[in-house]
Amino acid sequence: MPPPTGEAGGPADPAAGPLAEPTTPVTPRWTTALSLANGSVWVGWYGPLQVLLALQAAELAPAGWGKESVLAWVTGIGAAVSLVANPLFGAVSDRTTSRWGRRVPWIVAGVAGGAAGLVVLALARNMTAMVLGWCLVQLALNATFAALVAAVPDRVPAGQRGAVGGWLGVSQTLGVVLGTGLAMAAGGLTAGYLACALFTVLAVGPYVLLRQDTPLPPALRPAFTWRSFTRGFWISPRAHPDFGWAWLTRLLVNLGNALALLYLLYYLRDALHVAAPEHGVLVLTAVNAALLLATVVAGGVWSDRVGRRKPFVLGAGVVMAAASALMACWQTWTGVLCAAALLGVGFGVFTSVDFALMADVLPAALDRGKDLGVINIANSLPQVAAPALAAPLVTHAGGYPALYLTSAAVGLAGALLVLRIRGVR
Repeated sequence: MPPPTGEAGGPADPAAGPLAEPTTPVTPRWTTALSLANGSVWVGWYGPLQVLLALQAAELAPAGWGKESVLAWVTGIGAAVSLVANPLFGAVSDRTTSRWGRRVPWIVAGVAGGAAGLVVLALARNMTAMVLGWCLVQLALNATFAALVAAVPDRVPAGQRGAVGGWLGVSQTLGVVLGTGLAMAAGGLTAGYLACALFTVLAVGPYVLLRQDTPLPPALRPAFTWRSFTRGFWISPRAHPDFGWAWLTRLLVNLGNALALLYLLYYLRDALHVAAPEHGVLVLTAVNAALLLATVVAGGVWSDRVGRRKPFVLGAGVVMAAASALMACWQTWTGVLCAAALLGVGFGVFTSVDFALMADVLPAALDRGKDLGVINIANSLPQVAAPALAAPLVTHAGGYPALYLTSAAVGLAGALLVLRIRGVR
């Protein structure tokens, strides 16, 4: 007999079993520990991505290779690993019956492997070692990330998911900033990688020590076959239409955002003729991040209080589309500054509330980790698709106005699709 289910959403009551809908509110201590652990993953990713890999590519580029090509190969292969690893480790953690719980073993193993990958990068003396080190980082930290994200529907009640999603958004943004700062302040490639590795390991400690991950009894784990395991990664939109519409909403809104940000440096230099475009990008990034941090928690909390998700996702998507349209129609420094602020406001609200919405439409409690891994593909694919779409738009189909109007149209279409979801208000 399956375990009894509670009302929608919160840390699952251990007496009710790990597959019950959680009803007990999570504490600020738990949310803080989860957010710190989440931030550590982004430190491990973005210290290298923002600074260290680019410097190392310039230093280790083989004869006849440009640093840009080396960096593209290393990050591209790592991105492919990430695309597979996240849903894979989510699915494996769903089936884990360790006495420490379903998620914690993979959180610990992931940060250990991620730190090892960063050490490999610190010691790398050629491009092959760079590829191997970065692939290990992506593989392992995706195991940690998949398990951390799955902890939210495992333990957080529906009425708190917007707020918790907001704090995860804050920790993600701060993790990117801290990772970049550690990489720059440590003093050299080796020290930068080791500083990121040390922080990544230490910052997950508080969450692991809470020991609040309910074990899955072996009797509840379904029989394993490779056929059923691999087929499980396809979630039929016909059988689960709300999940399908929510996934498509996230994909299109993220694609619109990626299109808006991809060529920002070139837009400032070539369309606005800004004298110092690199400085301009820094200013715009700071404005965007400040507004995101100001709205990401507030949007999630407000959504929880009114018990609505769709109006917030729709409104956030409309605001982001308006920002892209502004960049197409008002090509001045003031215009792009206003657009950066609007993008920050919109993406802040979207980040927290859409995460809560996705947690609310998961098809099955037994597959939360795997299903959230599938959802995360909607975050990764836009980073691959945006360059393929943006280049021909800018060079052959109308320049930057065409690029930003396309960004607005794609993001708006994604936002409107949220109205097709029936099971969430």
